[in-house]
Amino acid sequence: MTTIFAPSDEQFLSRAVDLAENGLFSTSPNPHVGCLIRRNGRTIAEGWHKRTGLAHAEAMALQQLQKNGKNAAGAEVFINLEPCSHHGLTPPCVSALVAAKPARVIVAMPDPNPQVTGKSLHILRQAGVLVSMTSPKSAVFLRALELNIGFMSRHIRRRPWLRLKIAATLDGKTALADGQSRWISNEASRLDAHRLRARSCAILTGIGTVLQDNPALTVRHVATFRQPLRILADSKLKARADMKIFADNNVLIATAQSEKDAKKRFPDAAVLTLPNNEKKVDFELLMKALADKGINEVTAEAGRKINGALLAAGLVDEIVLYVAARVFGDTGLDMLVSPSPSSPADARHFELHDVSRLPADNLKIVYRAPAALSEILKYIKERFD
Repeated sequence: MTTIFAPSDEQFLSRAVDLAENGLFSTSPNPHVGCLIRRNGRTIAEGWHKRTGLAHAEAMALQQLQKNGKNAAGAEVFINLEPCSHHGLTPPCVSALVAAKPARVIVAMPDPNPQVTGKSLHILRQAGVLVSMTSPKSAVFLRALELNIGFMSRHIRRRPWLRLKIAATLDGKTALADGQSRWISNEASRLDAHRLRARSCAILTGIGTVLQDNPALTVRHVATFRQPLRILADSKLKARADMKIFADNNVLIATAQSEKDAKKRFPDAAVLTLPNNEKKVDFELLMKALADKGINEVTAEAGRKINGALLAAGLVDEIVLYVAARVFGDTGLDMLVSPSPSSPADARHFELHDVSRLPADNLKIVYRAPAALSEILKYIKERFD
């Protein structure tokens, strides 16, 4: 691997990440990818992957050149992710790049898809193209990783990136004793939460939340080409077909009951029967099944029991906590219910990732499980350092 340190390379790769962010809400199960092409100190084309089935970023940039009567011969191509080398809904981008004959291709990080990883870089080098990649310690690498964290997790860890989204009071309560929770957070927090929904491939909730609040769990207030899959964990099939979550067929029911019984009541929903020893939904098996379905990121918007079960199973990669400047008192409902550790040293540990202040003295706090990123970084370093 060639590590690049030139400030200009970092700058243009950062621009590729900016371009890729245009597809943040629309490309799954594909990664978010941006590309720009430069020659003689000038940017001559830019592209990004807009949504699944449409041209990838590299193809879009090359098409832009062609329309303008230009080509990429001898140019530099900057991409935030290794170009694909396999046939999917579109032809492989590496073939288009080889045919375009650039002098140099610079990528921020490798593609972990086993159909691609390292192959495209080898193909480009065999074609005489100089290939460079950033160091995993660089700022632009970390930006590129954050953008495609779910895609990386699905291919490297064989499960989606799972975040808990929780709105809570200063004393850690998500509702009053009678279940009232609207509204703990403010409008700015809710808008930000809808952005999380929009970038997620799936929203996971439990039957308790559905029975209490009857949520639609759709993206609103944010422009998006597609709605995330809504996943309902309903081990005993207590849901009713007239609930808002079943407004369309973009629903998956995870249950401990038979698929036949579930289909009788919810014929338009997909069903996964995944019972554990307690005849509840096995969330570890659910995450594996979702990865097989091409789900990159899952945001759980659930109650304390589901939150606790996901935490106890060691599946929570990230907690996004919206903290409101209110106190609900000791009868309020806690954020999660999970087994207590035998000692403080045995408590599950998270690291602070980000803090931002929102209007009306609200806070957004993001915590990460330390092992979540380390598994991904270890994979990359072992293969590309």
